[in-house]
Amino acid sequence: MLKVQEIREIIKLIDESNIDEFKYETEGAKVSIKKNNGQVVTEPVQVAQPAKPQAAPQPAPAPAQEEAKAQTQETQQKEAASDYDKEITSPMVGTFYASPSPDQPVYVKEGDQVKEDSVVCIVEAMKLFNEIEAEVSGEIVEILVEDGELVEYGQPLFRVKSK
Repeated sequence: MLKVQEIREIIKLIDESNIDEFKYETEGAKVSIKKNNGQVVTEPVQVAQPAKPQAAPQPAPAPAQEEAKAQTQETQQKEAASDYDKEITSPMVGTFYASPSPDQPVYVKEGDQVKEDSVVCIVEAMKLFNEIEAEVSGEIVEILVEDGELVEYGQPLFRVKSK
């Protein structure tokens, strides 16, 4: 099974190379990475499951390029109207958790001060719980995802007004 750090390293290497598409399979785990106009787009890691009846295929999502343009325009509009200058993004595909366990308080809430090494959330990928650090000092001005929500690689999770 691939570790999250290994997946990050693969993404970085592919991003810095001339390779346009990369697929890797090991021990039932599959990783597929494809560049769209120089931008790395990753597909979720899939773990092989016992054979089950398959449902009808779902329609394909909108092309990543159009989605990236829409997100860029939306981000630019929001930046002009809001009070933040940094975003904390998800380093992987997984499930967002705001607290270490359901019976414990959240790591951060709007208005909290964070440092570069402050843990702000957990992203669970393939049954591995990865603590996500702020990597920026400042005040959390907006939390963009809900507890238990699926997040994508590079998706903004928090907005921060840096010091």
